[in-house]
Amino acid sequence: MVGPRRTDGEVSEAMQARQGWAPDHGITSPLPLGQKLRGTSTLIDKRTGEQVLQWVKSNEDAEEQHAVMQAAIEAMGERLPREKARRAPAVTNADLANVYVLTDYHLGMLAWGEETGADWDLSIAEDMLVNWFAAAMSQSPASETGIFAQLGDFLHWDGMDAVTPTSKHLLDADTRFQKLVRVAIRAIRRVIGMLLDKHSHVHVLMAEGNHDMASSIWLREWLRAIYEDEPRVTVDVSPDPYYCVEHGKTALFFHHGHKKRPAAIDTVFAAKFREVFGRTEHAYAHMGHMHHIDVKETNLMVVEQHRTLAAPDAHASRGGWMSGREACVITYSRRFGEVGRVRVSPKMLEAA
Repeated sequence: MVGPRRTDGEVSEAMQARQGWAPDHGITSPLPLGQKLRGTSTLIDKRTGEQVLQWVKSNEDAEEQHAVMQAAIEAMGERLPREKARRAPAVTNADLANVYVLTDYHLGMLAWGEETGADWDLSIAEDMLVNWFAAAMSQSPASETGIFAQLGDFLHWDGMDAVTPTSKHLLDADTRFQKLVRVAIRAIRRVIGMLLDKHSHVHVLMAEGNHDMASSIWLREWLRAIYEDEPRVTVDVSPDPYYCVEHGKTALFFHHGHKKRPAAIDTVFAAKFREVFGRTEHAYAHMGHMHHIDVKETNLMVVEQHRTLAAPDAHASRGGWMSGREACVITYSRRFGEVGRVRVSPKMLEAA
């Protein structure tokens, strides 16, 4: 049953109360920016009925924290050095798009090979990222469009504390967060430069993951600022964790997998991108999150869950959650959908 609408005055009072100001109820301790009221405990003198002490309980206001972070990102983005436009490659195939699918890379994670089966740290991850893109590009066709589809969890943790953002589980971290940010930006800019040397147009997608919910925001916004003077680069800055690229008669959908599992994702994409889905003949959904392969064809589209290049961490290894390691570059035609695929694994990179 829907209750009566609140007036603007009542809404304003509710917002003030949330921030710790409700004098009619004895709450007169405004909270600092980024906090919201969780509750109060008040000690009343039985003889006089007057308030003796009051404990104000608060926690982080997620909406306010997001707004503050967004403002900081925009301000810092104004001071980033812009990439200058560079000359496009001479020969590309206008019918084709190469999609470089990278997911769950966990940059900044620390894994000890004796415990997990393979070493992983910041240096290993940065080198592998660049080497993987070099190998993938050398084996894929000269398509007009290159799509850097980073499907989330690119960073292993999301702030000053090396914990998961939601559950606060302790993570094995290699370095300081500022160094992690520096390496992430450096590596991504290097990869985009490589893609510009191969493709006439580069589309960048930095999807939200469950490990880097906030970091994916500043990655998107900073990259858009950095490449605003390079017309051959577009960056998807959608705040919604479901993404879409229309390539002729081919629809490409992307989601990390932390909000919807593969079995239920096709209807979400069809509903969110109804016009694109209606215009196209071929539809493909790409997801990560679970670190292993799972491919299903539904009545609406092909849904594919991808492996990661990253080594397993101690949590995955001790839990017995094992999978192969690889990433794919998939070639799509405007007319025919998927027409080619290249798989590159860490062992292939080592052998080369």
